[in-house]
Amino acid sequence: MSVTDWVRIAVRRLNSRLFVPPLSTLKHLPSEGPVAKYDCTKCPGFCCSYPVIAITKADVERLAKHHNVSHETARQRFTKEGFGKKYILRRKEDVHFGRICRFFDTEKRRCSIYQARPSVCRDYPKENRCGYYEFLTFERTQQGDETWVARTDSGEWK
Repeated sequence: MSVTDWVRIAVRRLNSRLFVPPLSTLKHLPSEGPVAKYDCTKCPGFCCSYPVIAITKADVERLAKHHNVSHETARQRFTKEGFGKKYILRRKEDVHFGRICRFFDTEKRRCSIYQARPSVCRDYPKENRCGYYEFLTFERTQQGDETWVARTDSGEWK
């Protein structure tokens, strides 16, 4: 349903005094929607630490093109199969989370292939807020330290 259709429905509902959902609940294009309430540049990469980051064949193709290798080479080098998924991004060691996406720059704490990142990464989060960022902001306020990172891997749990 287009924004124009929503406006027509809203006008009709207003005229008939029915409830109209607040504009903030409507799914808009990014340019039309509310401003995001998170800042990925201040996050240590919580979403990149997921144990299973499933990607598509098209994502593997994008990675192959970005790295100037064949699809098969990209598949073998960058993904593995498991958990019922054909393509899962490989991971590497990380001081905060134990393991993290192999494309995550652990020094700069950001994606090293941002322009070629998989679709799941492009789409996340699907709303104008991020639970991880809210958690991070809360923890940093509680600790009184703007650089605090709540670790999910103490090294004791395997």
